[in-house]
Amino acid sequence: MHHPARLLLPLLAATFAASVQAAGIDPRIDQLLSELGKVRAISAAQLSPDGSQLAWVVRTDGKDAIELAKADGSDVHRIGGAKTGDCNESDPTWAPDSQHLAFLSSCANGGKQKDLLIVGTQAHDTPHHMASLPGVAQGLSWSPDGKSLGFLYVPNGTRRASAVYAAKPASGEIGVDGLEVQRVASVAAEGGAVRLLTSAATYAYEFSWSPDGTRIAFTGAPPPGDNNWWVAKLYVQNAQPDAIASVVVDPSIVKGSLHGLQMALPRWSPDGKRIVFIGGLMSDQGSTGGDLYAVAATGGEPANLTPGTHVTPAWFAWNGAQKLLVSQVANGQSQVADYSINDNMASPTRVLFTLPADIGDGTASMALSLSSDRSRVAFTQSSYTDAPEVHAGALGGDAPPAVTHINAALKPRWGKAESVEWDSEGRRVQGWLLYPANYDANKKYPMIVTVHGGPSSAVIPRWPRMGFAGEPFSALGYFVFMPNPRGSFGQGEAYVQANRKDFGHGDLRDILAGIDTIEKKLPVDDKRLGLTGWSYGGFMSMFIPTQTQRFRAVVAGAGIANWQSYYGQNLIDQWMIPFFGSSVYDDPQAYAKSSPINFIKQSKSPTLIVVGDRDAECPAPQSFEYWHALRAQGVPTSLVVYPNEGHHFVDPEHQRDVLQRALMWFEKYLPASK
Repeated sequence: MHHPARLLLPLLAATFAASVQAAGIDPRIDQLLSELGKVRAISAAQLSPDGSQLAWVVRTDGKDAIELAKADGSDVHRIGGAKTGDCNESDPTWAPDSQHLAFLSSCANGGKQKDLLIVGTQAHDTPHHMASLPGVAQGLSWSPDGKSLGFLYVPNGTRRASAVYAAKPASGEIGVDGLEVQRVASVAAEGGAVRLLTSAATYAYEFSWSPDGTRIAFTGAPPPGDNNWWVAKLYVQNAQPDAIASVVVDPSIVKGSLHGLQMALPRWSPDGKRIVFIGGLMSDQGSTGGDLYAVAATGGEPANLTPGTHVTPAWFAWNGAQKLLVSQVANGQSQVADYSINDNMASPTRVLFTLPADIGDGTASMALSLSSDRSRVAFTQSSYTDAPEVHAGALGGDAPPAVTHINAALKPRWGKAESVEWDSEGRRVQGWLLYPANYDANKKYPMIVTVHGGPSSAVIPRWPRMGFAGEPFSALGYFVFMPNPRGSFGQGEAYVQANRKDFGHGDLRDILAGIDTIEKKLPVDDKRLGLTGWSYGGFMSMFIPTQTQRFRAVVAGAGIANWQSYYGQNLIDQWMIPFFGSSVYDDPQAYAKSSPINFIKQSKSPTLIVVGDRDAECPAPQSFEYWHALRAQGVPTSLVVYPNEGHHFVDPEHQRDVLQRALMWFEKYLPASK
């Protein structure tokens, strides 16, 4: 039954594109999309250990290439000269000597296979081959002594290990045939054979070297890897093939605040006696946030170092025997702070800087690339006012400046942004508001509410890329409200956990209170409210119109119509139990109370529904179910299914098309020019 539908999807997509063109496009939309398409993504920024050099990955004409420069951004050049063909370079990783850079490249094989290469950076050397990697590799990390290079590796893997990428077409015995296992692997610095360190029975998600390089700590779970990250354990083993891995932390059996939650970023203390990690209620691997925990490297009960904190640590690095440097979400902004550890408590001692911007070095959410003496830092940064650039400089009281000018010519086409705060049921809630472009205080404007995904995530200002986003609506004359309601990062773990077993209810009340606050201060036309979102935001875009009639047009991206049927359809059901308290089979009512389909007769809003046909997180049948129900009620609706796309769209034409359709849908049903 799968094959006929799959043959039809490309034909349907072509038909959709033709119909959009035939309908005519507002020239402002076409111009806006063209401007967004000019952004050159910078996916990594790495500072050499001695702080003298920088490497970054920049996309040009759809291909990723590594550029090298001095730490101030001067003397920029590509490694290995100009590249030809359909290939990419990624994961630049400095050796401890600051003289060599390892990276992954598909250029020797026309994009078909990645190789592990190394280049001497002082004399513009030609890269040398370290190892061939048939499969999927990522997360390069040198051992502290520089003798080995570790990485995550799926031997002969066919897809990147993540639930957000397109799922493999279903065939054979599900959960058994074609199972791919990611393992920690290493290669000697001089190159040679790949050594698989961890067992084929455990899917490894991330790892770190002990200070002496003899051991590794890693998080892992039985395969399939896409589904079981939410039940992963923390392991330690010798950094040798066939070594026995010992369980250090199992969240399913520990006592205290970590019980039943998730872990990320295990990092050894400088003396090798403890491991600190981030633990919390996390809805997606890679969207990291929670409290800081510490555990003895030999195992035991983990200690919560930051109980009751009102920020969300997302990344950290050791900065001394009892010191940490922490990147954290603070009330919708990126913040970097020093922490000191005293026994089993970690306290912030100094906030270095707070930015209304998105930051990261490409290795993890909000990660920073640091010199070995922790005196200098580098990362990419973007905001609502500035397109992505590499920032680098001294690590001190001020955020470092941009040292590249890759996107300097781009200027925002949307209006000004401001942080808004309001009270809701005893909580202080924050969000971001974009004004309409060319705002006139004497006019009334429609407003589009954009609900973020997750729910364990946050809206932090960033320059939008081509694809589904809220910022472009501002360029067409809308207020755009992007709230961080309960369930979001940025105000501590209690706030993140405040919507457990309550999806769509308490967070909706927070959002409505925010809308009311804005409408009291600004000329927003309450009769022209729109609603949109992707993933959890897609669910909210399906659920909210069944609870209130305030929204006159909706675009639901990769949504969830029925939590009860979703439980059996998606490929990542392990994430649901921490949020709903039990499985759907044990407590169906917990799922039913938040299912839009159970309240569908109350939904009247014209709704555009978009989804990828191979979405493992929010399967396409959920969108079909909602579309079918709206159509049966006579509600104007349209369903667009994009072929060969997962939860995150990767085809540039699809990225453009989905945003174009959303812009046109609101222009039709919620015109800003009214």
